[in-house]
Amino acid sequence: MYQTIDSYDFQDAFHKVGRNEQFSYEAKNMLFDYLEAYEDETGEKVELDVIALCCDYEEGAVTDIAASYSIDIEGLEEDAALETVMDYLRDHTQVVGAIGTDGILFQSF
Repeated sequence: MYQTIDSYDFQDAFHKVGRNEQFSYEAKNMLFDYLEAYEDETGEKVELDVIALCCDYEEGAVTDIAASYSIDIEGLEEDAALETVMDYLRDHTQVVGAIGTDGILFQSF
């Protein structure tokens, strides 16, 4: 049995299991939209499992991601650094999207 939820219910599910701080408000909305688009494109329903989502996706600052994966962004403008890190992530995993100019939501790998 599946229940249809909206973005408020999605946000609330993180709060109910004590994972409200796992992602920013913007990232949770972006993840909700991403998962809805996946369902629409594939016809496959996605189960709302907050713990699994917390394990499967990461939100990080561009500089932190660059440091973690040894991506050279030294001397790059903010937009160029974001694009360089996003290109690296796209080559290795699914990128959900950019959060502002200094954050990225992506599938863990």
